Amino acid sequence: MSQFDGDVPPAGEQVHVPKPSLLPVVTTAGLTLALVGVTLGIVFLVIGLAIAIPAIVYWIRSAREELAELPPGH
Repeated sequence: MSQFDGDVPPAGEQVHVPKPSLLPVVTTAGLTLALVGVTLGIVFLVIGLAIAIPAIVYWIRSAREELAELPPGH
């Protein structure tokens, strides 16, 4: 027995952990390419933004869908 056994609160609700996703990696790659494009040329900038912007939009949409699936009051 430990001295902390009496101080442990009862188990509460489960912790929500988002599903695994490659969207953070894709967003990072697009933003990195866009940043490189700022210094090297407009082509890299446009390609980087063309990758990053849709990835960010999709990431926000999927996060909102996951949030909508949570039980009320979570």
